[in-house]
Amino acid sequence: MKKIAIPVDINSQLEDHFGHCDHYEIYSIFNNKIVSVETLIAEQGCGCKSNIASVLAEHGVTTMLAGGIGTGAINVLNKCNIEVVRGCSGNTMEIVNNYLDGKVIDSGESCMHHEHEHSHGHQCSH
Repeated sequence: MKKIAIPVDINSQLEDHFGHCDHYEIYSIFNNKIVSVETLIAEQGCGCKSNIASVLAEHGVTTMLAGGIGTGAINVLNKCNIEVVRGCSGNTMEIVNNYLDGKVIDSGESCMHHEHEHSHGHQCSH
């Protein structure tokens, strides 16, 4: 069974900045279909300095669908064998379904530093 995590904001949308999320949704996938969703409360703070990567790995997560995320957080997730797909935004269930349909690809863009505003909208590449 594959597990996909998404950082989520307080409005139940994908959080545009990984380190600021309220919680994570962890989707269990079987035969390319969502079979369950669990919630994992996020520790506040920088994703590259927290233990979230190892916690997600302990939950069996192998893929992170993210909006804005820095290279430090990506490196930490990758070290825990979690692939990161950047550049997503919007409704989390739709993002996962689009990913499963092959409609989401990595944007290739990483946040360059921690203290900045996202003046651009992160969009999934369809």
